[in-house]
Amino acid sequence: MPRVDRPSFPGDLAHQLLVEQVGFGPRIPGQPGHEQQLAWMKEWLAARADTLIEQPFVYTTTGGEILSLTNLFARFNPQARDRVLLVAHWDTRPLADRGRTPEERQQPVPGANDGASGTAVLMVLAELFNQQAPPLGVDLLLVDGEDYGPQTSDMFLGARHFAENQPAGYPPLYGILLDMVGDADLRVAREGYSQERAPEVLTRVWEVAHELGYGGIFVEQPGGYVSDDHLPLNEAGIRTIDIIDFEYGPDNAYWHTPQDIPENTSAESLGVVGEVIAELVYRGG
Repeated sequence: MPRVDRPSFPGDLAHQLLVEQVGFGPRIPGQPGHEQQLAWMKEWLAARADTLIEQPFVYTTTGGEILSLTNLFARFNPQARDRVLLVAHWDTRPLADRGRTPEERQQPVPGANDGASGTAVLMVLAELFNQQAPPLGVDLLLVDGEDYGPQTSDMFLGARHFAENQPAGYPPLYGILLDMVGDADLRVAREGYSQERAPEVLTRVWEVAHELGYGGIFVEQPGGYVSDDHLPLNEAGIRTIDIIDFEYGPDNAYWHTPQDIPENTSAESLGVVGEVIAELVYRGG
């Protein structure tokens, strides 16, 4: 499949979209920020994608709470047989369970990195794909309910729902999950489950990153095993890797805390990840 020249990925725009998401407030199911973010994403994607599919669903937590959730599935070149799936979660965690004080642990997580960063990159990629069609089919999946918790039994809800309700004719060639990719001190290692379940996808992405000069960010060292949205997708037959920097702040001090704010993220980090994914897609996968 021939490579298609691509537009440059604007990291500044991605960071602007990250800040805009945090401005909605907590994107927790049932809260105003959740509704505002969903409406915002729908407007953005409907204006750019060939097809936008909403996947609303209801989930009852282990504690008996009833959540109204929505995945968004934006398709580019929907008739193409060869496709790639790009994934991010757009919700935020209700309680900052790793906060430094009891008061902090009762606050919601702002979700600048954990939620808004991956979503921002996908939104900008939608703009690029609208400007210049990629040479294969691309699907953007924005999943809800990834971070509800507090335990993993009530997490990854949107990915689980999509895995059980895939479009006819799926799976794609592979999937890439973007989670926590906005850290101002970005360093992405090879996540363990990704290495085990889709090593050829991981190697392909790392090769592209190194060719673009980002070997100091996409490092060759093995990372830890991270439970995330890629697990239910892999179990459903979609070979998916997780691009994640699971060291957010000194000693991971900002993860699941009120310190997950735009000031601890950067346009440069978003730009690096966006450039790598865009280059991969425009090369034909």
